Amino acid sequence: MTVEKAINIFAGFMILLSVVLTNLVSPLFVWLTVFVGVNLIQSSFTGICPAAIVLKKLFGLKTERESVSL
Repeated sequence: MTVEKAINIFAGFMILLSVVLTNLVSPLFVWLTVFVGVNLIQSSFTGICPAAIVLKKLFGLKTERESVSL
């Protein structure tokens, strides 16, 4: 699995989790959805994703460029 795929899975999970928490616990959990969305937008402009850095260090995942063999 590449970092890019792991980020998609993680972001999707966090959005679904925030929807469930918003409905079951408190409407304020909608801010978790906002945070995930803003982070995705920010990382598309800057190329820096904090979650990608953590996933690389914790699990040793490689980017799509690194995983392509010539």
